[in-house]
Formats: sequence, structure tokens, C-alpha cells
Amino acid sequence: MHKSHLSSAAALSVSLLVSACGGSGAGDAPPTRSITAAGGAPAIALAPSGDIQPDEAARFAKQASFGPTPALINAIVAKKSIAAWLDEQFTRTSSSYADLAAKPVPSNFCSTQFASGTAELNNCNRDNFTATPMQMRFYANAIGGEDQLRQRVAFALSQIVVASAVDVGNTAGLATFNQILLSNAFGNYRDILKMVTLNPYMGDYLDMADSNKSQPNENYARELMQLFSVGTILLNPDGTPQIDNTGATIATYSNTDVKEVARALTGWTYARLNGAALTDNTNRDWTQPMVMYAARYDTGAKTFLGRTVPANATQQASVDAVVDAVFNHPNTGPYICKRLIQQLTLANPTPAYVERVAAVFANNGSGIRGDMKAVIRAIYLDSEAQLVSQLPGKVKEPVLLATSLARAVGFTTDGYAFTTRDAGMGQAPFRAPSVFNFYPYEFPLPQGAGLVSPVSKLMTTSTTMARHNFLYDWTVGGDATRSEFKPTLGATGAVPDWASWEALGTDDGKILDRINLVMLNGTMTKAQRQSLLTAMVAIKNSNPTLQTRKRAQMALYVVASSPFFQVDR
Repeated sequence: MHKSHLSSAAALSVSLLVSACGGSGAGDAPPTRSITAAGGAPAIALAPSGDIQPDEAARFAKQASFGPTPALINAIVAKKSIAAWLDEQFTRTSSSYADLAAKPVPSNFCSTQFASGTAELNNCNRDNFTATPMQMRFYANAIGGEDQLRQRVAFALSQIVVASAVDVGNTAGLATFNQILLSNAFGNYRDILKMVTLNPYMGDYLDMADSNKSQPNENYARELMQLFSVGTILLNPDGTPQIDNTGATIATYSNTDVKEVARALTGWTYARLNGAALTDNTNRDWTQPMVMYAARYDTGAKTFLGRTVPANATQQASVDAVVDAVFNHPNTGPYICKRLIQQLTLANPTPAYVERVAAVFANNGSGIRGDMKAVIRAIYLDSEAQLVSQLPGKVKEPVLLATSLARAVGFTTDGYAFTTRDAGMGQAPFRAPSVFNFYPYEFPLPQGAGLVSPVSKLMTTSTTMARHNFLYDWTVGGDATRSEFKPTLGATGAVPDWASWEALGTDDGKILDRINLVMLNGTMTKAQRQSLLTAMVAIKNSNPTLQTRKRAQMALYVVASSPFFQVDR
């Protein structure tokens, strides 16, 4: 941590924290706020009475995007309701990994290219067999893409239906897998389960690819049920556990179910590039759905989750039966909906909230089950999601911490700079340490009386320092000349928009107005505002433009390092 630079900032941060713990009196309420145009940034229009207000729009933007910006808040306000903005976002499709997925290569591609002198080996391996190109695209889209809701939902799905580059190094395959989540974020959950089941990247990750009737691999069968659909404990419609007459929870499935599902999913292998034989392991294609290998398929009858696939059913029929069994299981709605809620809005939803969303998963009102668009609408429009609550809040996971700060400042980026920071904070996209994601959904909130705080699992001494250093370096130390912002792998590097802050001139109040809106959704108290103003005045420079920037950077850092920004409420 850069302690030598932080004396006044750290003191003020402590002041903010103390204020958080001590509550606020009548004289410490958030002040009336007006928003002024910041250079090239659009002004925040005050909505007519009865429409959504800028503060409400900013809070909602924290849940439904990778971070509020003045432009995004304006767009939500202009739609006059969250529902109308959701409808507009459902039509957005600007982000894509399709071009990365369109570049499958054989496993000996780089060694061949290197031998012929046409490629540098390390760069070739990075571009074709690592997550780096995908991570750069992910961040570039998250910071600048207009389809914020689609990206945010796909990111949530990627942490529920997990396949990780930690175990499978194939860039085109990783892109193909995540394109499924991006394309179907507003589709149907059954389609997601079906496409994921036959996806070769997942097939490699959880060993369904090349599973043979002689010894069916149970890995995918188990995780499909445990993590991607029904969960391990039988649930009530509100997501609470069902209890038997002894007071014990009830298992959703048995080990026999796992074995029978594994049998049903035998006989699939990778498609091959260049017309190669199915036994050619050099030319495996991770971008096309897996293909049948009939000799490895178990043709016997299978029974699982109360269903039976008759003997001699086709391979496709067996897959469909498995997908239908888990998709239509009564547990899948409450189990998956609670995970989505925890990703998108609240860490601790009430059973009633879960039940309301799960009911929409079961029936979208037109008799359709698994309609993701209806589910997402139900999650965001629920009164519980829109209720401002001081406790316990939802800790920003590292990816959202980084993107939210960058969008608040006004960065444009090719994504690379983010990839040098995220792992240190505990979360590099597409590189979850296991199929159980970066953190368990039931991780307890310390001293939380039974509440959970999944992201707190990532808060170690090391990651906390990394978060803090990131916030400092990209604010107080974040001038455009910073070396890590320079173009490295991408064309543009990362470019902070300090000009829009400098354009606010000598009125420090305008700086705080903007920070209060995009970072705190209007909850800054009078005491916090006065503390920041006092600290800002102490920063002086003969160049008024530079003075404005330095004051803005300090205020951004103090707010970003406070719990008021790092915990969404």
C-alpha cells in the first residue's frame, strides 16, 4: 500500500467509516443535490415527479450493469422506469465472442508455426491457448459496451454454470462456451443446459467428452445436478430446505442417479478439425458441439430422477431426457433463481423474494418455463431488490469493483490493463479455481447472525491490499501517463477521461455531485461531503486545471476505498 501518499486521504476514509458505524442524525442526511454537465459528460436530468429519479437510476445501474456512468443514468431516467429500460436492453446484442470462437486451431498449431518461423511461440500460445484474449474482450465490453444488462447476466451465469481456463486452455473453445451464455442470457434456461451439455469445452472440463460405456465418467453428471440445476437438498418453492419427519434435510438425488445420468451421457466426443478421424487428438475442435461416438454409448435402459430412458433409445434422446429431467425438476427454479438473485441484486434475499422469482421461472405467465427474460425482469422489478437497506449489503466482487471505478472515472480501454490486476484481487474472469466458482454462495458473513456474504470469501489480507492499491493507482496515481495504461497487447491501452473532471473547474461541489451520484447513488451525507470538501481545499496547485484533477482524484480514491462504495446497498 502506498502509505506515504495517503495521510490525509486515509484519515478521511476513517472518518467515513466512523460515520458509517455511528449512523447519522437529522443534520447528517444526504443533501439536496443538483447535477451539472461535466465537460463532455452528459448532464443528469432531473426526472419529473413520479418518474425514476437519478439516484434511483444510479442504484439500479449498480445491479444491472458493470457500473453507473452519467450517460447510463441519463438513459435510465429517460426511459422513465426500470421496466422500460429492461425492455430496451433485452434488444441489445453488441457484445460478442464469436470472432474469437471462429479461430479454432489444432493442438500443435503453435509448435508448427514456431518451427516454420511464422510465429513467436509464447505469443502464439497466449493468443490461442489462454484466457487472455477473452479477458481483454470481456473488460473492453464491460467498460464500453451498450448491452450492459446482457453482459451482466452472462457474467452471473458464468459463475453458476462454471467452466474454467484454469483446466482447459483453448481460447476458441472458451469463447464458444461463453458465447452460449451471452447469446442465451435472455433466452431459455433449458437451451443453456442443453447447449452446455454438448459443448466440448465443458465436455473437456468436466470429462463428459470421451466418456465410455465401459466406465462412464460421473463428473459432469454430478455437477450438472449439484451446481447447474437441482442442487443437493430438496427445496421448498421459496428455496428453503425441505425437512423430513426426523428434522433432517432430504437429498435431491442419489449416487445411483449420478451413475445412471452418466450412463445416459456416454458416447460423445469432440468434433475434429480438417476432417480428421475421431481418434485424432491433435485436431480436436472445441468450437463445435460434441459428436456421437456410437460404439462408446450405453444402449441399456437408464433410470434417474424418477424417469426412465428405455433400452436402445438414441444418444440424442438420452441427452434430452437428462436435460428435461433436471430442467423440469421443481428444485431447479428456486435453486437457480436464488443464485441469480445473489449475483445480481442481494446476497441475502428473503424466501419470499426467491419464491416470487422462482414462480416466474416455472411459468412466465404464458405457460413457458425457464424464460430468462421473464426471470431477469422479476429479479429487478421485485420490491425487495429496489428497497434501499443499510445492512447487510452486497460486497462488490473484484471484477465489479474494477469496472465500477473505471466507468465512474470515465475510462475507455482495450481491456488489457484490467487483466494485470484482477487475479491479485482474487477474481480473473473465466479462470475460476474450480467448478464451485470463485466463492461459495453460502459463505457466512462474519458475525452476521446467519447471513451470508459470498464475496467475502475473497477478502484476504493479500486481496484486500491488492484492492486498495488498485483503487489508489487508478485514481490518485491514475494520470493518463501511467505506464500500465499504455497499449501493450491491445491497440488503445486504458485511457482515463480526466478532461471531463477538469472541466468542472474550481467548484469542488460539482466534483462531489458527480461522485455522489455515480459511486454512492446520492447517499453521501452532509458530514461526509464537508469532510471531503475540507480535504480537497488542502490540495493546491498553481495550475487550476491540474488542481481540479488532483482534487477529483483524491475524492474518488477516498470514496472508492470506503465501505459506501465497496458494499452495494
